[in-house]
Amino acid sequence: MICALVAFTPGGAALGKRLADALGGTLHVPARLAQSTGMPSYDSLEAWTASHWETGRALVFIGAAGIAVRAIAPHVQDKFRDPAVVSVDETGQYAVALLSGHVGGANSLAARIAGLTGGTAVISTATDLHGRFAVDVWASRQGLLLKDRQVAKEVSAALLAGASVRFSSEFPVEGALPFGLTEQAGVLPEIQVTCHNRPQPRVLRLVPRCLVLGIGCRRGTTEEAIAQAVQAAAEEAEIDTAAVLEVATIDQKADEEGLCRYCQRQNWPLRTYSAQVLGSLPGTFTASSFVYSVMGVDNVCERAALAGGGTLLVPKRAQNGVTVAIARRNPVLKFEESEE
Repeated sequence: MICALVAFTPGGAALGKRLADALGGTLHVPARLAQSTGMPSYDSLEAWTASHWETGRALVFIGAAGIAVRAIAPHVQDKFRDPAVVSVDETGQYAVALLSGHVGGANSLAARIAGLTGGTAVISTATDLHGRFAVDVWASRQGLLLKDRQVAKEVSAALLAGASVRFSSEFPVEGALPFGLTEQAGVLPEIQVTCHNRPQPRVLRLVPRCLVLGIGCRRGTTEEAIAQAVQAAAEEAEIDTAAVLEVATIDQKADEEGLCRYCQRQNWPLRTYSAQVLGSLPGTFTASSFVYSVMGVDNVCERAALAGGGTLLVPKRAQNGVTVAIARRNPVLKFEESEE
């Protein structure tokens, strides 16, 4: 976890330097301490906090907790978007997880800081205090996107009350089910690991990035046409595009403007393969003699989707000069012993 640290006194700066070195973070101090500490300075704490809030870095305030609370107050949104915030007194006696204890990782960061200082981590999240399974923590560790936030609250409330929550998954999950989870059908609320877009009442969907879009297109195809074809394929198969890991195609399309723009807009990497690599893949594909005459391989979208491994989830679908296929790879999911 990348950290941004700030301290306000000479003692706090000394501790902050130790923590920055150990955590791999950067420390800033007021201008009056910059020369004596050799640390970079900030102009105002408000501006420093604002500039680091959207970076994804954890924020560590070394000083009174009230200073941290006032600095972050204008920026707080919710636990799914806020960064981890930890307040540490300048003696290192207490490391308090102030914000985003689970999803952002403030709880684990506070524990790590306490381990470095010999102090105590102050954790206030209920599932940790009562030793219950925290679905948001598990989802974050497994790289799963948590949908249906209101249901997430219901799941946590049920586990805290001692009720059972059903767990189901389209993918293999290693390890024993944690206490409170059951595979018994009909139990609600339910945690469901899925790449499909099938919202159900009282079902918390956790979506892994495990799908590869194989795309072929005519030269000059627009970004809009590609987006429409992908959306149509996803809707027809009830696929959640949040599960897309990357887009794959033939190397002759590496500079296809519409395709490149589409991938950039979606923040999906574009991976390309040569006709030789695609043509060497074993299996049965939807062959086209025309595609072979132009590209040197009988199918682009299905072969590209499978070039990195996996199984074909959605076969070739054509629309307005765009072909789309979707392959699925199985993510590595597991329950750790500490979560049981």
